[in-house]
Amino acid sequence: MFIGREAELSALEKAYSRDKFQMVVMYGRRRVGKTTLVSEFIRGKPAILFSAKEMSEKMNLQNFSEAVYRFFDYPAAMGAFTGWDTAFDFIAEQAVMSRFILAIDEFPYAANASPTLTSIMQHIIDHKLRHTGLFLLLCGSQIGFMESDVLGYKSPLFGRRTAQIELGGLDYYDAAKMLPNTTAEEKIKYYATFGGTPHYLAMVDTDIGFEENVKELYFDPQGYLFTEPTMLLKQELREPTVYNSILTAIATGSSRLNEIATKIGESTSKTIKYIKVLMDLKLVHRVHPFGDNPERSRKCVYQLSDNCFRFWYRYVFPHMQAVETGAGAQLADTIVFPDMSAFVGKPAFEEVCKQYLIRQNKLGQLPFLALSYGTWWGADAQTRTQTDIDIVAANLQEKSVLLCECKWKTMPPGEAELRTLREKNRLLSDYDRYHYMLFTKTSVNVTAKEVMVVTADGLFE
Repeated sequence: MFIGREAELSALEKAYSRDKFQMVVMYGRRRVGKTTLVSEFIRGKPAILFSAKEMSEKMNLQNFSEAVYRFFDYPAAMGAFTGWDTAFDFIAEQAVMSRFILAIDEFPYAANASPTLTSIMQHIIDHKLRHTGLFLLLCGSQIGFMESDVLGYKSPLFGRRTAQIELGGLDYYDAAKMLPNTTAEEKIKYYATFGGTPHYLAMVDTDIGFEENVKELYFDPQGYLFTEPTMLLKQELREPTVYNSILTAIATGSSRLNEIATKIGESTSKTIKYIKVLMDLKLVHRVHPFGDNPERSRKCVYQLSDNCFRFWYRYVFPHMQAVETGAGAQLADTIVFPDMSAFVGKPAFEEVCKQYLIRQNKLGQLPFLALSYGTWWGADAQTRTQTDIDIVAANLQEKSVLLCECKWKTMPPGEAELRTLREKNRLLSDYDRYHYMLFTKTSVNVTAKEVMVVTADGLFE
């Protein structure tokens, strides 16, 4: 069953509805669901789907020829195209007579095996395909290649794309659709632990419960996710050692550049170079306090962008030997599960709450139209202490702001915490209208009309 991706599917359908040449570029990390989305989009449409492989140019051309001949009902005895130029010349000739989709999955594999491929495509697009109704869809998992060698200004294909889609994981709401017969609290725990990658969520057996799924998938040497993150890293990077160290440092609490550098034993100048590579791979992102200039802020911190990686580098990677020697289940029971409330609470639950606000904002359900989101932290001049606001949603033009606190704990917040939330308006003085929202695991036992309360159940209503 196809789940979510309404916006991306709509964008593809909108591009397809235009009766002229289209070149759509779609990219995203492995396992995120690109192929599934492409298959859903082309269903019922005239389409050639070719998936390139890590093999020679000759063999990729052979497979491409077979896919093309099969679509046009040509005999395979015609033989493979002699080169990508003749292959796309043929596609251009056919596209003059009929409209169809040519979807090339894992495009970087074909391009790496044939360095002239992008130049050949540029020439064909400019001189032939631009005057046809071909819908060309290029997909890839190598994010750096897709952004530089396909979309980048130095690429021969620069300026030819008509749309681009960067595919990320499912948000908490769509991810929950893959977890039937689970409570709201369990859905959030699954999302915090497995993230929004459809392939990983499909591995979950909700009949055996959260803890057993974690043990089977993460803490068993034969578990699918036991080595998955580091295997993906090895596919992207030749020397993953330092990157593993950085990801572990961030996952275990070192978020500032100097802290990360100290933890891994490298200089800050060298560490930031490695971090930038991880940011290009969408594995790490930079966060600055709400309201700060992102280019000049000195308060920035780094976070892992994927919940699966965050969980794995925090709990699995440091204890791989224990898992390999059969102690994984005991490790999970004694170290992991007792710490789950803290792990889910920050930053995963805050991420879920922010996604909820974004969904509500699209529906016009917030007190105002929010134009920016973030987290604020810094000094409280009145109390002379360091403090923070979990989520800020704001519209500076309207001078309206929504201050949110996210409390993932068994005991519900009381009057004191509600009062503290209301008093934080002094930390953001650029606004005239202040609104407040409190996210909790369970219902609140106090009444505060000016504070909107959203429980775990409410996140899914």
